[in-house]
Amino acid sequence: MDALIAQIFSIAKRMWKYRWPGLLVAWVAGAIGAAVVVVMPDRYEASARIYVDTQSILKPLMSGLAVQPNVEQQVVMLSRTLISRPNLEKLVRMADLDLKNQTKAEQEATIEMLSKTLSIQSTARDNLYTLAYRDRDPETAKRVVQALVSIFVESSLGASRKDTATATTFINEQIKSYEGKLEEAESRLKEFRLRNIQTMAADGKDSAGRLAEMSAQLDRARLELREAQNARDAAKQQLAGERAGASGQLPNLLQEPGQSFATPEIDARIDGLRRNLDGLLQRFTEQHPDIISTRKLIKDLEEQKRKEVAELRKAALAAPPTTGGGNLVQQDMSRMLAAAEVQVAGLRARVDEYSARYAQAVAALKTAPQLEAEAAQLNRDYAIHKKNYEDLVARRESAAMSGELDVASGVADFRLIDPPRASPKPVAPNRLLLLLGAMLAAIAAGLFAAFAASQLRPVFHDASELRFRTELPVLGVVSMLSSEADKRRERVDLIRFAAGSSGLVGVFVLGLAAMAIMMSRQVG
Repeated sequence: MDALIAQIFSIAKRMWKYRWPGLLVAWVAGAIGAAVVVVMPDRYEASARIYVDTQSILKPLMSGLAVQPNVEQQVVMLSRTLISRPNLEKLVRMADLDLKNQTKAEQEATIEMLSKTLSIQSTARDNLYTLAYRDRDPETAKRVVQALVSIFVESSLGASRKDTATATTFINEQIKSYEGKLEEAESRLKEFRLRNIQTMAADGKDSAGRLAEMSAQLDRARLELREAQNARDAAKQQLAGERAGASGQLPNLLQEPGQSFATPEIDARIDGLRRNLDGLLQRFTEQHPDIISTRKLIKDLEEQKRKEVAELRKAALAAPPTTGGGNLVQQDMSRMLAAAEVQVAGLRARVDEYSARYAQAVAALKTAPQLEAEAAQLNRDYAIHKKNYEDLVARRESAAMSGELDVASGVADFRLIDPPRASPKPVAPNRLLLLLGAMLAAIAAGLFAAFAASQLRPVFHDASELRFRTELPVLGVVSMLSSEADKRRERVDLIRFAAGSSGLVGVFVLGLAAMAIMMSRQVG
């Protein structure tokens, strides 16, 4: 720390040797800085305030029907991109700033100057925008701000309409493209259905589902055939027993169970209900209402059958025995046997048909998965294209409605709160601050000049410093004794330097005071 302090004092002593050149440089720099501050031209500022109202009563009413853009974000982006090259060129023409430009370089300089001096300040919370511009001529500044306000309002309307037109054009092109894709998909689907019309099912089931359904139908038909065959065989046995018996056996026959007397109509209804019951049991439980009602109906028919058999038994007891032509029971049983034979033949034909269909379905099952996969791919492509097409049509209508909404209500309502107005007093430059800066710069220039001279022509004031710099041994030091005349001369020199330095600062202080008085009078 002591070494650092010693080095600072050493540098200060060296600079003190060249104080007069430093003071001269400070006076020159101060004079130049003061002259520059005085001759700087005044600049006037013109400004305008715009309020952007983004609320519209139509927009909540059209919510869900038209596209609702983020108006606040659009206005913010517009304000940030307003100072662009095309807008600046348009602004130069509208404000007549190009009248003084004779060359392309001057035109570029004007545009560059505009880009640096134009300012757009916003408060996003209040949607207030302040447009400002500074120029030497207040009227020119006012014209520039007026033109900027016009460009700000027109750009928002033009951008919205351009975006709507661009979106509509793009959607129309996509709709035409998807119309072609839909036609191609429909053609491929039609050709596929025509090629495979034999294997296509109208109910939409796949091959495994159709095969399972055919298997269930075949099993049901075989069950019905076995039931009909059993009924036929029973009828044959009963008829054979009747024919083999004698007339003396009639009392014994009258003691046989009720199935010896035929009731074809009731038997047919009971048989149909039982088949229906078998089908219902395959799909539902015992508690299903249809199954309960079917069982009750079968029970009622069986009770009715018992009553009719009892009546037939009474009639047989009352009727005299017949000879040769057979009795009434044999006739009924013959009719029942004939009906059973017809039913068996029909069911056998049904079983054969179902068996053939089942065999065909099993044979087609080898190629069915490939056909079903191809059909699924065609249907999926068609469904995707159709959905995209319908979405695009809906979006086109929404875009058209949004464009009409923008025309009716506008993107936003621009209200000019403060019209363009130029300040009567110059707002720049701040000469007080600049003059103070010039004084500090002059002092800094004088100190730098003295420091630079001390470094160019160094002088050593201490033997230790000389030994450190030269790295040579110092054998001795010769001291100088100052006389009274030398001391008097040093005091006069110090007074002169103090007067010169105080005069520099005093001149700047007087200038600052005079300028402050002038500015206060202008404001008053």
